[in-house]
Amino acid sequence: MHRYRFLLTRQWVILTLVAIALIPTMIRLGFWQQHRYEERTARNDLVSQALHAEPVPVERLTSPGHAVTHAEKYRTVTATGTFDPSREVVVRRRTNSDDEVGFHVLTPFVLTDGKVLLVNRGWIPANGVQTAFPRIPAPPAGRTTITGRLKADETTAASGIKNVKGLPDRQIMLIDSAEEARRLGAKVLGGYVEQTAPEPKGGSPEQISDPGSEDAPLNYAYMIQWWLFAAGVPVGWWFLVRREIRDREEAAAQETPEETEPAAV
Repeated sequence: MHRYRFLLTRQWVILTLVAIALIPTMIRLGFWQQHRYEERTARNDLVSQALHAEPVPVERLTSPGHAVTHAEKYRTVTATGTFDPSREVVVRRRTNSDDEVGFHVLTPFVLTDGKVLLVNRGWIPANGVQTAFPRIPAPPAGRTTITGRLKADETTAASGIKNVKGLPDRQIMLIDSAEEARRLGAKVLGGYVEQTAPEPKGGSPEQISDPGSEDAPLNYAYMIQWWLFAAGVPVGWWFLVRREIRDREEAAAQETPEETEPAAV
């Protein structure tokens, strides 16, 4: 066992402790990536199912004060009513598919029963300062049937967008059906709809694209990577130990002839 006495040196004790600490850390990181993979896969499946489900009337899924659930989010819904552009607002600091900053156009849609549905008609450019209310293309006039994706009310916690106060008139940071119900003095359905049809004349507002799928396979690859690293730590430690033993034995072998060589006569 004297060959392994060097393991008790300060350098090797530190190296061994670091190796021991790395193994469970890397295993935990692998499990974290596994959780992210499962979470993203479930989200992708849910979004895909919602987008491919048959359209249903919006009032089957939401009502005034209703909080849109994960299962209801992105469901395709239809609604019949009339746009009220006189009371529409814009949502600040929103980007389009090219990452250009502008506004989302949020227009009240008065249903045939008098309730109000918030409709995000799409994106328009900021075109200069954002203190003035922008010029917005008009929605279809008269009784209209629209189709869109149902979305949940936005919150700072979910979006990371701070709900700034004191904004210019008819500008908001987050889409919140409860806040809009107070502003409009009406019964507003919970959540809102991202309009997908009918398409706007002239392509403006620019409609919001389908939600993309999250890269779950990347998390799976990271999971395997961390577990391979964890398995590689003891292998690497043993390789270093064997190399240290070999180097010490070679050094000892080179010193032996000099010590035993007879003195010259």
